[in-house]
Amino acid sequence: MRAVVGIPVRNEAERIEACLLALQAQQTAPDQAFGVVLFLNNCTDATAAVVARLRPRLTFPLRVVERTFAGAQAGWARRAAMEAAASWLETEAQAEAEPRPASEPAPEPAILTTDADSRVPPHWIARNLAALAAGADAVAGRIALDAEDAARLPDALHARGRLEGAYEALLLELAARLDPDPHDRWPCHGTASGASLCVRLSAYRRAGGMPALPVGEDRAFVARLAAIDARLRHCPDLTVITSGRLDGRAPGGAADTMRLRCTEPASPCDGRLEALPRALFRILWRRRLRGLHGRGALARTILWAPLLGVKRAEAERIGALVSCGAALAAIEAASPRLVDRPLTPAELEPQIRRAGALLALVRTARRLRDGPARIAALRALTRGNPAPGAGTAPSPEGGGIG
Repeated sequence: MRAVVGIPVRNEAERIEACLLALQAQQTAPDQAFGVVLFLNNCTDATAAVVARLRPRLTFPLRVVERTFAGAQAGWARRAAMEAAASWLETEAQAEAEPRPASEPAPEPAILTTDADSRVPPHWIARNLAALAAGADAVAGRIALDAEDAARLPDALHARGRLEGAYEALLLELAARLDPDPHDRWPCHGTASGASLCVRLSAYRRAGGMPALPVGEDRAFVARLAAIDARLRHCPDLTVITSGRLDGRAPGGAADTMRLRCTEPASPCDGRLEALPRALFRILWRRRLRGLHGRGALARTILWAPLLGVKRAEAERIGALVSCGAALAAIEAASPRLVDRPLTPAELEPQIRRAGALLALVRTARRLRDGPARIAALRALTRGNPAPGAGTAPSPEGGGIG
């Protein structure tokens, strides 16, 4: 078995069938066999009965775990589901009858997770596994609201969402071009949602598993992956449909956020959406710090510390960290100049205009830089003599400007 999907479930009698039928419709190759673990926690509705009725129609292996726990919360339930998935994969590996020869190692198994009120696309498992095969350690997908649920939400909420999405896309492309991640090139996205996560089993274990947090366990898990320098791909062609209901099962989750924005339209945006000067400051400092760490100079050259307001002793501790991701996270946590200062909705439109103008300049600079190299490569190819480095010319979608 190549993968197991771990799904936390609480009182989802109305939506669990659609979730399971979407998994049933997966278009996978013969070597992409998968199983599913449903972790039913504190269910007081007919969820278990719906699953039992549907089970004979499912062609994939299904395990159902039922638990009642007074202290249950979202992160605890997702961790339990993913731990059950990990244990299943590990047991399968140990029970393999005939070990493979060293020349034919088995593909590393993967854990996936989604939500019980979500529907994954038919290519979900195949594309996640393809991203792992291409070198990623983990894959994050995007989410979109169910159309019927979305139609019941206020127009003002949709308008705000469009503005936030537009500004986030501009900031992400700026970051991808100014501080490129070779494992997560543009186009990418910035979503880290439990509705669509995939991770190699080994990376899951190295990261310490899914944190059992009441709120934001998915983002915290992605942060754990970054702290071990796992190669995370934010795949732009993976979109999961999730509910847009305002009566969510997890306090502090997406439903509560949407309800707050309906009742308080001026509530702050996500912490990632900050004013363009601050966003640029963060992007360029991350590039500089990443370069210092890569050269082993982060501890030797701590002139960066006073510029970011980090005390010398803390800078020396951070400089000794082996992982670049852990060092960057520690610096952002220690620096008063890198504290999140999210925008309000009223500030989005002028920031979008400024970011769009800057991005146009960055794209132009990129074209001017790459132009001579591309022309030389084309001339060499027409003569049947590829120019040195012609095969590694950066694509228009990826890379940085310096």
